[in-house]
Amino acid sequence: MKYLDEYRDADLTRKLLADIQKTVTRGWTLMEVCGGQTHSIIKSGLDQMLPPEINLIHGPGCPVCVTPLELVDKAIALASRPDVIFTSYGDMLRVPGSARDLFAVKAAGGDVRIVYSPLDALEIARKNPGKTIVFFAIGFETTAPANAIAILQANAQGLTNFAVLVSHVTVPAAITALMDSPDMQVDGFLAAGHVCTVMGFWEYEPLAAKYKIPIVVTGFEPIDLLHGILECVRELEAGSFQVRNAYARSVTREGNKPAQAVIQKVFEMTDRAWRGIGVIPMSGYRLRDKFAAFDAEKRFPEVQTIETKESPVCISGLVLQGRKKPNDCPAFGKECTPQSPLGATMVSSEGACAAYYRYGRYGK
Repeated sequence: MKYLDEYRDADLTRKLLADIQKTVTRGWTLMEVCGGQTHSIIKSGLDQMLPPEINLIHGPGCPVCVTPLELVDKAIALASRPDVIFTSYGDMLRVPGSARDLFAVKAAGGDVRIVYSPLDALEIARKNPGKTIVFFAIGFETTAPANAIAILQANAQGLTNFAVLVSHVTVPAAITALMDSPDMQVDGFLAAGHVCTVMGFWEYEPLAAKYKIPIVVTGFEPIDLLHGILECVRELEAGSFQVRNAYARSVTREGNKPAQAVIQKVFEMTDRAWRGIGVIPMSGYRLRDKFAAFDAEKRFPEVQTIETKESPVCISGLVLQGRKKPNDCPAFGKECTPQSPLGATMVSSEGACAAYYRYGRYGK
């Protein structure tokens, strides 16, 4: 398939692997930030084909996985209300809360609907004026523009029965938190190409300079990933700490300015809790005061008193921080499976634990 097969070409894969082998002279630990990249790496076996000097660890770049437990429990509480139609992307329905998930709410009679866009939720709001339609607005910077546009449209069209439960987080703040951890050992980052398509990579340049780490914007196919790894290794071997763009067919330094503008119009920065990690200062978005009428947490203030309880067995927080790999968990593939997950990393299509389980990585 044109524009796809060439990024999975076996001969080019072997050449890039050989180039990495020729370049590397010592051990380096690289973190891919995005869960989509993790799945591509594990599915294609790149981690097993790389030279042993290259250690790939998996970062917190799965938006489903880092959505805090308290927001999942709030979503479950809202979805259980008879006056609410709760809408969400499909991945979120299996994410375990303290006691159950959104699928369980749906099975018990709650009106929980899978949508493919926030605009689908707006259409449901138009057709159901007697109900409050709540959309679970999760994601990194990639999904924020569409969610912002939905809020602007709801405001312009007077859809007062539309609200969003916001759980937006940002990548630069996550990198900062990881690098500020005293025992974190990361030599370089593969940045998420789709986030950078929206935001550009200018935000990463101060981080590369501050922490003396190369950051390489990378795509999602095997050739993209090997290209990104090679660029990162070249930087490290040269003692250079630059931001490189290995995904130039989609990403520019400045990014998508209109998309950034609509994010800024609707959202402002705030402290955000990350599941398994904790609160990272100024790491996410919240609605600006002028759009507070669309904030589900303010519309239903009773959800603020919800108490949460994480599984004592699950180590997904350590997985999201790159401190452990999924098969380090004693529950992996036993008590914790996609059918009975203990943590969000076993549920999401971008979760590291789901990737290891799906592609049979039970051994260490």
